[in-house]
This record gives sequence, C-alpha cells and structure tokens, in this order.
Amino acid sequence: MPAARPLPETGSIFLDARGADRALRVSWHSEADIVVLSLWRDNLCTGSFRLAVEEVPDLIDLLRTGLAQSYAAVRRPDPWDDTAVRPRTATG
Repeated sequence: MPAARPLPETGSIFLDARGADRALRVSWHSEADIVVLSLWRDNLCTGSFRLAVEEVPDLIDLLRTGLAQSYAAVRRPDPWDDTAVRPRTATG
C-alpha cells in the first residue's frame, strides 16, 4: 500500500469519536472539481469517496440541518441563527 500523501493546501483531518486510530481526511482538489473524503485506520486508508464540487453545498446543508436539530434537541441556541436572542454582555 502506498504511503499517505500530504494533504492539499485545503484539507483537514477529523479524529473519530471511537478513538484516535480512526480518522476522516477531507481534501479539496480544485483542479479536478472534487472533494475527497477518506477513512483512515492507523496510517492506512480503508476507503474513499469522491464528491463532485457541485454536490458540496448539499452535504453542507445536510450537516448544518443535523447540527441545528441536535442543538434544538438539547435546547441550545443554533450558533448560525442570527435572529436568536443572545444574552447581553457587560459591554453591550
């Protein structure tokens, strides 16, 4: 198995909640108009998915909706809701 390549300039690694030996690697490849989501266990890529750039907004919407529902379930304010009433600070 070839060694992992460094992440492109736009990319990140997210550690799995089950342990640091698992990770999701997200890398943007603008030259190919894709985002690659790859699953890693230790230093071995166990699977990858190429998402077309035009589908990225749908994925973001899905993740944002799920996050908003999660916040609502525990009655925390949605961090992206500009209409939410926020407590006043000492300076404002």
